[in-house]
Amino acid sequence: MAEQNQAERLPNISHATKEDIPDLLAMINELATYEKHASSVTATEESLSRTLTLAPFSQENSGYARVFILRLPSTPSHSSDTAGAVAGFALYFNNYSTWRGKQGIYLEDLFVRPQYRKRGYGRVLIQQLARLVVEQDGGRLDFQCLAWNDLALGFYRSLGLQVSDQWVNVRGDAEGLKGLAGRELGANVVH
Repeated sequence: MAEQNQAERLPNISHATKEDIPDLLAMINELATYEKHASSVTATEESLSRTLTLAPFSQENSGYARVFILRLPSTPSHSSDTAGAVAGFALYFNNYSTWRGKQGIYLEDLFVRPQYRKRGYGRVLIQQLARLVVEQDGGRLDFQCLAWNDLALGFYRSLGLQVSDQWVNVRGDAEGLKGLAGRELGANVVH
């Protein structure tokens, strides 16, 4: 009975299902607003449903990324909380380390709604990803953090993660990517 009561006070993590898509899109928009890029979001419920691998997993449901959804405990510790409400997410996909010859996980986005921060939920999501990397005999967990987000950088360091200043982000996006793809290739592509 005591174990059941303790379990009811813990948040729940599960892979996102189709039913989670509206909450996920709302949190993506909340994250973009926090990062000062609200107008950059073009994701829709349809595009997320089409491109994410949603639970239950199957051959027909093989998107590019997966999402852990974190829900509040069934017995909330705060009177203003709603049992089972969606509190955060971690969107991730597999990457690969050529030097290690192992797969890993790239965390694309981690978000905990502001009213649920400082409860350890971000740590829980990252710890779950770390466990997944270890279960896969993976090489590493990679992700980015905005340089101005000192609070997050301090949090990641407190978890024992390394923050590198030796790598620079390179990105092809929008017209630049289309322009590059449209250039003469100068090679034969053999299929």
